[in-house]
Amino acid sequence: MNSWSLAARNLLRNRRRSLATLLALAIGSIATLLFGGYARNIATSMETAYIRAGGHLQIQHRDYFVFGSSDPTAYGIKDYRRVMDAIRADDVLRERITVMSPTLQFSGVAGNFDQGLSKSVVGFGFVPKDVNAMRTWNEFDIPLDTPPIVLDDRHPDGAVIGMGVARLLQLCKALALTDCPQPSQPAGREAEADKPAPSAAKTALGADLAQLSDLEAGDGARAQNSRGTKAAPRIELLAGHANGTPNVASLAVLAAELQGFKELDDVAVMLSLDQAQRLIYGRSPPRATAIMVQLQHTDTMAAVQARLQALIDGLKLDQPLTVIDYQTLNPYFVQTLSLFDTIFTFIFALIGSIVLFTVSNTVNTAVVERTVEIGTLRAMGLRRQQVQNLFVMEGTLLGVVGAFGGLIASLLIAGLVNSLGLTWLPPGTSEPLPLVLRVWGETRMLAGATIGLILIAVVSAWWPSRRAARLNVVESLRHT
Repeated sequence: MNSWSLAARNLLRNRRRSLATLLALAIGSIATLLFGGYARNIATSMETAYIRAGGHLQIQHRDYFVFGSSDPTAYGIKDYRRVMDAIRADDVLRERITVMSPTLQFSGVAGNFDQGLSKSVVGFGFVPKDVNAMRTWNEFDIPLDTPPIVLDDRHPDGAVIGMGVARLLQLCKALALTDCPQPSQPAGREAEADKPAPSAAKTALGADLAQLSDLEAGDGARAQNSRGTKAAPRIELLAGHANGTPNVASLAVLAAELQGFKELDDVAVMLSLDQAQRLIYGRSPPRATAIMVQLQHTDTMAAVQARLQALIDGLKLDQPLTVIDYQTLNPYFVQTLSLFDTIFTFIFALIGSIVLFTVSNTVNTAVVERTVEIGTLRAMGLRRQQVQNLFVMEGTLLGVVGAFGGLIASLLIAGLVNSLGLTWLPPGTSEPLPLVLRVWGETRMLAGATIGLILIAVVSAWWPSRRAARLNVVESLRHT
């Protein structure tokens, strides 16, 4: 205890130099922790978005993830209802799973033939109530408000499209979208624009698709499609039937939603699972390209994944199915985490180098100034190790006070920033996210950065203290 008290008193001899060293340590700690909190917020925000959209796990055909993008329906799960029933019957899985829902993904062409426009799209068939339940998952308490999807049983022919699809099919005005640019009139077509549009403005392809849609639906289905959705603009969705023939569905566009990524925003068409299955499979037995599984807690994902795989293998299905986690399904998420981990490591190494030289310079200056004192202590019988320990303690005190001071300041600054309600627009996305610095509660990051800076301070003091302990007693006493 006397040694620590003596080390503290020695630091107070030159308050200005000690304060400058403490500030360097504290600022380094603040910079490291605030960036770590920022990176952690990005990770949790992205994780929440991915889990809300597709669940923690997905049960798919073994080859769907690698080859399914070219022809998703070729890898549909035939016995998906049997698989879901088996999962619901498992007591352990039932307690850990919050939502389990089938989904059907397919490729197609969406057309607004009143405008003579069409667009290649990717269709997503969902169970609306399950999607809305998944959108409420928020294990990390992210201040992110995801509105429920407007699809429901009242609109069996309804669809929700990406904002990009609405823009490309020129449905912005019909959907009353405010932030949706309209194309300028191409040069040389002013005269054509002044001409009244003919009554048969649809293209030949559009007319053929509309007739095909009528033949597929029948009079009863057309009457059902017209109820409650007269005010909604309609699009024709063309997709390949499972038996190879084309099929068309007439859909009422209920809303347009930002999909986060522009690439997805420009192709997404969401509709009810029943409608998607009728479009793709007609009267054939329906399938699902995946079964989404959302858990209560992310830390149970590995155990649930293993149990699901064992259960599916035990069903002896005639299709090879596998269970894939959301990180595998979304490699961009893993790459982003790796990028920020690398940046964090670089920043910590840079700040650690600054701390290393700052503390080393402080202790080295103290050794030079106290050379006579060191010689006196050695002449009085103080051992070399004791002299070395004294300077190491001084470096340790600097590290502890500076690191913990930076930790406390980081928590206060993060709390202030979080209370301002700031938002930011991540690269590659079209929707602003809340700017939150997740410092409080990140025990691993706080402990790692704090202990790391303290260790750097101790190492910084070790070399000058070793030199002090090896000073010649006689030469030290004669030092001026």
